[in-house]
Amino acid sequence: MNREDQKKQDKAEAVVAEVFARFSYLQQYRSNFGIQWEEVAELIWPEQRNTFFYGDYNMAGVKKTDRQVDSTGMVALNRFGAICDSLLTPRNMIWHMLEATDDDLKKDRATRVWYENTVKKLFKYRYMPDANFTANNQMSYKSMGAFGNGITFIDKLRSHTGNIGLRYKSIPTGEMFFMENHQGMVDGFVRWFRMTARQAAQKWGMENLPETIQEAAKRGTEDLHMFLHYVLPRDDYDPERLDERSLLYASHYISVDGRKLLSSGGYNTFPVALGRYDQAPGETYGRGPAMHVLPTLKTLNAEKRTFLRQGHRAADPVLLTADDGIVDFSLRPGALNKGGVSADGKPLIQVLPAGNIQVTKEMMDEERALINDAFFVSLFQILTESPQMTATEVIERVNEKGILLAPTIGRQMSEYLGPMIDRELDLLSQMGLLDPMPPALAELKGDYHVVYTSPLARAQRAQEVSGALRTLETVKELVAITGDPSLLDPFNFDTMIPDMARIQATPEAWLAGADEIAQKRQARAKQQAAQQQIQAAPAQAAMMKAQAAQAKAGVPQQQGQAVQ
Repeated sequence: MNREDQKKQDKAEAVVAEVFARFSYLQQYRSNFGIQWEEVAELIWPEQRNTFFYGDYNMAGVKKTDRQVDSTGMVALNRFGAICDSLLTPRNMIWHMLEATDDDLKKDRATRVWYENTVKKLFKYRYMPDANFTANNQMSYKSMGAFGNGITFIDKLRSHTGNIGLRYKSIPTGEMFFMENHQGMVDGFVRWFRMTARQAAQKWGMENLPETIQEAAKRGTEDLHMFLHYVLPRDDYDPERLDERSLLYASHYISVDGRKLLSSGGYNTFPVALGRYDQAPGETYGRGPAMHVLPTLKTLNAEKRTFLRQGHRAADPVLLTADDGIVDFSLRPGALNKGGVSADGKPLIQVLPAGNIQVTKEMMDEERALINDAFFVSLFQILTESPQMTATEVIERVNEKGILLAPTIGRQMSEYLGPMIDRELDLLSQMGLLDPMPPALAELKGDYHVVYTSPLARAQRAQEVSGALRTLETVKELVAITGDPSLLDPFNFDTMIPDMARIQATPEAWLAGADEIAQKRQARAKQQAAQQQIQAAPAQAAMMKAQAAQAKAGVPQQQGQAVQ
């Protein structure tokens, strides 16, 4: 082995040692969370059981619902995922746009059109069947509701069919150990996961695998092998270089078998979008609504056991008989039990009281209400329970929902969706799938920020539009009363109307540009002038006729004399 190869090997061994050392610390830090997540999984997402600690293994298809008695939490969690999806990322609408941060650039129509076309392409590749965004995004929302952390990995699509685009993968919470920087932003992680030898050979190449995994691949076994993925901001970042050091984030894949470095590379943007529902002081991981109501979930599960026992006793009661009463008692329909009553007709067999089952049901209903409140299910039952509400009442209800949902679900727009969009745009740009930038935008190196148009974002900004319309309606009434149209002068309709259109997600292509608006106004002014001339023509003709008659009659004309 020459000196250069020895240097590379030493560097690889140093990376492996660093990753395992950091991973060991991260496991210790996260152990308390793992215990709580296991308790939550038992009650509302049993498929996730036994996945929160390094090395946990479950046989495929193993039954995991043996500790779950009541399904209220599971149903509420599924509805929570649907609520997040419908409020933040509904598939049937454009739920975000792109806009320049520079005020002058906002006025450039070519830039606005480029942003709109880019958003269309982004949604096209995001919702391609191969991308599988919808299913994985929903899994991340459910993970956030159950365990407080929704994690999605975004990468280039690598398809054997040759298709290009984006690929999304929801990462189970138990696999991800992440780190924050000094500003509280997640900027690194160690992920452990399993693959078959065949899958590992597809990803890294047979020649890069340890011998044990190579042999397994040749035998065609389906045994799973453990790997680590380590991502952290690069200390030796140099944007002028042409190798991996030009990438902001370093990436290393390591095989646990043989402790071998499989590949090193990097990313321009952080490859993971992470949403945290809520955080306690000093903690890196999030806490979900299920963790907030974990005592309630446990209580409901215990109450359901009692309820079932009481119900069983009520349906199939315990019978009390006298010491010398009937012995061979039959509960078969139509059976005759001699000796069941005394000679005077008094029953010798009685039913053991089963307790007040209604009280248990009321106690369970109280716990279910708390669970549904935590997962926002009760908020979305209002419209169905009150179908006779007026349109104004519905709007007010929606506004109330926006106020209640914004602090937690609204947080996902900045922490989860924002980094996801940055990553998507970076990947599409690398693959050459975006149009060339207009000169003004290229000069500012693609300056942009995300403008959310989802139902939740609209609910948060709906007050601006409704307030403007209410004010305008009031002024219109004053104009009608006073007959003074100058009362409308304070309104800047040239600014207000485009802003209202954008708040309500009107496509940019449907709005006229400044030049087009000027042309329309010039044409309208010419048309109005021509119309005025046409209307004034009869009066001018009469004036000329009267002047001619006076001249013929010898009546002298005075300068400025009006014709009656």
